Amino acid sequence: MLRLLSIELQKLRYNRSVKVISIVYFSLILFISAIASIEFDFANVNFRIADQGIFNFPYIWHFNTYIAAILKIFLAIVIVSMMSNEYSYRTLKQNLIDGLSKREFIISKFLTVVLFAIVSTVFVFIVSMILGLVFSDYKEMGIIFSDLEYLFAYFIKLVGFFSFCMFLGIWVKRSAFAIGFLVIWQIFEGLVAILFQYIRVKTEVNLFETVYNFFPLDAMSDLIKEPFSRLGAVQSAANQLGEEFTKTYEVGFMPILIVSIWTLLFVYWSYVILKRRDL
Repeated sequence: MLRLLSIELQKLRYNRSVKVISIVYFSLILFISAIASIEFDFANVNFRIADQGIFNFPYIWHFNTYIAAILKIFLAIVIVSMMSNEYSYRTLKQNLIDGLSKREFIISKFLTVVLFAIVSTVFVFIVSMILGLVFSDYKEMGIIFSDLEYLFAYFIKLVGFFSFCMFLGIWVKRSAFAIGFLVIWQIFEGLVAILFQYIRVKTEVNLFETVYNFFPLDAMSDLIKEPFSRLGAVQSAANQLGEEFTKTYEVGFMPILIVSIWTLLFVYWSYVILKRRDL
């Protein structure tokens, strides 16, 4: 395993675009955190987003993983580029000539996907911990380390999404087309959601729980639900308007299972395509 991973890291080491995009991704996470912690002065009124409770433990684990997951497209570009470069620079063919099997090649790529997910998860954990210790109103050990399942969900989400990107990179071969297909698939799932909503309104048949929740990108989205309506200020405002949130924010077992199955399928399909393709 370490041998296969070292081969991939050696390739990435001299890839400038990978370095630049990765730096941009991690810098954006830091930038968003910095903006939220800066105090702004509007018409002699001091305002700081951090004072609204977004960095309170344990809410910060939910908020930061949700925001960081939005930025995952940057690392997705790295994954797709990593795959397309194998065909562009013929390193895939050279690896096979040097004795690497197609199965080992897929494993090496998947290990790289997992490594990216681990590094990103650890980075979000460190940033969240520092921000929480500085700005949180609650610093008891039991509160700090509660809701850490959001980090686990974030990791599963990245592995699933990057595996999808790896599959597209192998299938399409060109990074631009692979990213384009990813965008098209996102639009497709969005259109299906609109159609299912129309069906539910007209016939009261709910296809979301029986069909739509099994789509790959929607299942990944369900891992970490939006955290904004969970804020105390938002819920207080809703209560004053006579509205009440009944939404659950916990990390569900079913989305984890669905994304895990999709991850295995993407890896398997990547191997099948590579096995059958004449290089």
